[in-house]
Amino acid sequence: MRNLDQYNITQAVLARLANTPDPRLKQIMTSLVQHLHAFAREVKLTEAEWMKGIEFLTATGHKCDQQRQEFILLSDTLGLSMLTVAMNNDKPAGCTEATVFGPFHVEGAPHYEHGDDVANGASGEPCLVRGSVRGIQGEPIANAVIDVWQADAEGSYDVQRTDLEHAQARGVLRSGADGRFHFQSVVAESYPIPDDGPVGDMLRATARHPWRPAHLHFMIQAPGYETLVTHVFRDGDAYLDSDAVFGVRQSLVADWVKQPDGTTTLDFDFVLNPVKKST
Repeated sequence: MRNLDQYNITQAVLARLANTPDPRLKQIMTSLVQHLHAFAREVKLTEAEWMKGIEFLTATGHKCDQQRQEFILLSDTLGLSMLTVAMNNDKPAGCTEATVFGPFHVEGAPHYEHGDDVANGASGEPCLVRGSVRGIQGEPIANAVIDVWQADAEGSYDVQRTDLEHAQARGVLRSGADGRFHFQSVVAESYPIPDDGPVGDMLRATARHPWRPAHLHFMIQAPGYETLVTHVFRDGDAYLDSDAVFGVRQSLVADWVKQPDGTTTLDFDFVLNPVKKST
């Protein structure tokens, strides 16, 4: 087709996709083209504006490395990450809600026993974290893999620091026979997401702040149950209602309780959803 214009180009592109062998890929690509073209028409996108958009996406890619995933930050701050989480984690009442994974998880974190200090030198006030992992019927889940990570008192994850030779404020442990676990860490503090790149430029251009409320990350896995990726947020934090990545759920907000000896405790129980049996 040679005589393409603004009115017929969308159908021409869709026709090129007609023979896509993978049905799901065909569906996604067809919808993507339709929505992108509709967006361009709706806002009357200029060539200069689209070039700015391409430069922004290029800069986002250039900012990515082994320690930094700017595209995850972009997805998070646009609410797209949380939208996909919400659509794909519709669990029965009583199950712990999922939230965004975030860009700072690391494979191969150190393994710890119950009671160990996963902070491993990270700055912050001492905190004892206790809880349990169980199924929706209340059954304890033994030997569940509990992957936990958090920022230090300065709002930095270990992978953001250049002065460390070992992991801090992250680790992996397993629930006991009764489904329970406990470990030492530091009190979670609110922190800004990295805003020295294109995502930070976008936030400033749209008059948004980069702050996340204080939280601990958890990823919990057990045979026969859906993997849970979630946070536990610190009650009373100033950013609970304006999380930069839209990740807060009221059911995930908990009290960090100050004890007479000056330490702090966090108690939180996780409820996993069983894997649906195939028929």
